[in-house]
Amino acid sequence: MEIIALTGEYDPEIKALFSKMVPNGFKLKEISAASQYDELHDANYIILRILSLNEEVINSLPNLKLIQRWGVGYDKVDIIAAGKNNIPVAITSGMNASSVSEMAILLILAVYRKLICLHNNVLEGRWQQGGLGSTSYTIDGKIVGLIGLGSIGKQVAKKVMAFGATVQYYDVFRLSPEEEEKLGIQYVELKQLLKTSDIVSLHVPLTDKTKHLICKDTIELMKPMAIIINTARGPIIKEDDLEEALQNKRILGAGLDCLENEPANENNPLLKLKNIVVTPHMGGSTADINASMAKRCIENILKISNGQALPKTDVVNAQYFVNQQI
Repeated sequence: MEIIALTGEYDPEIKALFSKMVPNGFKLKEISAASQYDELHDANYIILRILSLNEEVINSLPNLKLIQRWGVGYDKVDIIAAGKNNIPVAITSGMNASSVSEMAILLILAVYRKLICLHNNVLEGRWQQGGLGSTSYTIDGKIVGLIGLGSIGKQVAKKVMAFGATVQYYDVFRLSPEEEEKLGIQYVELKQLLKTSDIVSLHVPLTDKTKHLICKDTIELMKPMAIIINTARGPIIKEDDLEEALQNKRILGAGLDCLENEPANENNPLLKLKNIVVTPHMGGSTADINASMAKRCIENILKISNGQALPKTDVVNAQYFVNQQI
């Protein structure tokens, strides 16, 4: 009997999905907190959400064959340590692209159209129309700059173009000219993107190179009427610098689905600003995709169990393997 450890915080509906999907010959074990990590000792597979797995923990798991992330972020897993132990770290590539890209659109519209302010005015008995319209904007006609063009970035590009925007992007892996033409987007260097975009949307993983990518120096390059959207990882933005820029109206606004420190501290000065919209890292969480995400996790586990290769787009640490190829 092989053990699958469902590790982290999951809604009851997701737990029920996994209970139904676990094949014969496998046993599901729930680990909800890091304080229970001693119970991972006999786990063959870990499905991980929210919690971290560091080198010490990974080295203590002799039976582990796969670390499967729920979602596409992997910054909370020591992928080098996993690779040295010949343990693949897999994501569910592309599975939440629609939901996260829709969250990016939601944040753009909420910031541009003053959604929170309008909603609160109505709830508080103020049917206020004058004034706010003159400070509201449309996506139509704007230049959207995407930093990162993976599955989510491509979905955002498609959606904002439907609103009438033009799209430029920066990514360390540039598409071919044929792909760019097909998507109707243009590649520019990062500084040029920041200088010329009306909307800057972040779609990169959190790494040493992307941490605090958005900081005082990069914000200074942006247009005064620009907005920044982050549905990726909080620490990509240096929050103190963003707070200062928003406070001083150096840029128009920001929409954040993630923060440097989560959950949000009620004393975080960003939360006191009126030119920002913050949501609790829910971009990839919709009922529509839960079944598909759970299915991909189980499929990857079965592939490893049967000695089959995982999808190349799912494995994020192949370069760190020592003794074998995935």
